[in-house]
Amino acid sequence: MKPSLIFDLDGTLVDSLPGIAASLNRTLSAHGLPGHSNAMVRTFVGDGLATLIKRSVSNHDPALLESLLNYYRPDYEASWASGTRPYPGVVHLLSELARDGHKLAVLSNKTHEFTATMVRAIFPSVHFDKVLGLREGMRPKPAPAGALEVLSALGDPPSNCILIGDSVMDIQTAANAEMKSIAVTWGYQDRPKLIAAGPWKMVDTVDGLARVLGSGVEEEM
Repeated sequence: MKPSLIFDLDGTLVDSLPGIAASLNRTLSAHGLPGHSNAMVRTFVGDGLATLIKRSVSNHDPALLESLLNYYRPDYEASWASGTRPYPGVVHLLSELARDGHKLAVLSNKTHEFTATMVRAIFPSVHFDKVLGLREGMRPKPAPAGALEVLSALGDPPSNCILIGDSVMDIQTAANAEMKSIAVTWGYQDRPKLIAAGPWKMVDTVDGLARVLGSGVEEEM
């Protein structure tokens, strides 16, 4: 039985860092604050929008943080497409996995509406059995609620599912949902942190991920 595959979005399927950094720097500039390089912004991402904003400034005054959030959200929603693209080889890999009989899903800490919009725009030719982002009242990753909701929609037990992501948070989400995880190293978290989190497997390239998923991995589940 082919395992179902739940993919993180940012840093796993798509490189959204240029768009995030550009929007963050416009937000900071509008508040008279200094911006950051893409390399620095990379160290801010991976734990949700509020944490991204908080890490970008030294002043954590609640009113300032709220103002930054309120500026960033509409700016990013209007501009993300110019700074977001699928990683090379990802579209082909997803199409091949679907053709091989894997159920595919996306689980993101972006809002649900925005996650669905981004997936439709970037992957129009790929069929996902479930796409889920954060809804009001829903706990974000690494809480397991989202992953378990995806599993319910797919009709699969945790033992027949792999969560694939680029962050410690994704590995923790998989563990909390009692499923296996594959960490990809081309995203936004450094290898030592991923290793320390203890993923089931780790891959460095999209081709490497294809090899792992095409090597009878269902027999290891």
